Order: sequence, then C-alpha cells, then structure tokens
Amino acid sequence: MPTTRPKPTPLDPELRERLLAEAKAPWKGLRRTLWFALTASGAIGLAVMVMRSSAGSEVASGDLLIQLAAFVGFGLLLWRDR
Repeated sequence: MPTTRPKPTPLDPELRERLLAEAKAPWKGLRRTLWFALTASGAIGLAVMVMRSSAGSEVASGDLLIQLAAFVGFGLLLWRDR
C-alpha cells in the first residue's frame, strides 16, 4: 500500500528569507551578544583604569594597553559582524 505524502505548504516569503539568512550565518544573534558583552567589559575596565589614573593611583601601562586592545578588538569584531 503506497503512502502518500501530504502536499507541502508554501512558506511565507519573509520567513523563507529569514531562514536562508540564518543558514548562511548561524548563531549570529548569540555571537553579536557575546561581542557586545566583551566590548562593554573592555570599556568598563578601561574607564575604571582611566579614573584610577586620574585620581592619582598608579596603573600599570601593560594593564591599560590590554584593556584598550580588548575594547578596540572586540569593538571591531562587533562592527565587522554586522
């Protein structure tokens, strides 16, 4: 006894485009959230170090460069992932 498959219903064109975009760039939302969180973390760390430095505390230049590199690097990844 042959089984007949139900006739597929056509997809909404907007839904189809969203699904194709997700197939081309999977996990894009999660990736952008991660880049945003890491950029914000670098910005907060950089701001804390600048405030400490302006208050007269000694801040290691290596630590300041690490925070600056993190802020710029993750910011560029966030911008590139658009």
